[in-house]
Amino acid sequence: MKRFFGFALLVASLSVPAFAAKNSQNVTFTDAIRVGSTQLPAGDYKVTWTANGSNAQVTIAEKGRASVTVPAKLIDAKNGHVAVLTNTVGGVEVLETIQLDNLSLVIAGATGSGE
Repeated sequence: MKRFFGFALLVASLSVPAFAAKNSQNVTFTDAIRVGSTQLPAGDYKVTWTANGSNAQVTIAEKGRASVTVPAKLIDAKNGHVAVLTNTVGGVEVLETIQLDNLSLVIAGATGSGE
């Protein structure tokens, strides 16, 4: 019984990172971009999210820099690619949506509509 419990514990501990990896993706911002009230320089970022139904908290982090967390709507979508959609507001590129292979993260309030 102890051997089975140890094996089950090992399998469970190895599967946790696999589940966590499903809620993260690397993206590249080719230009400086505003996320919420924070201006981020162009670069490679890791996007992670936690979801409660269609509501999500999205964290965007670049190695060696502070991260930015913003609310978003999670939409199931078969995008088949990774893309970043922006809108120019007052001469500044504002992040609106991050499209990933199987979902889209629509940043809340990105266009000023409060969505």
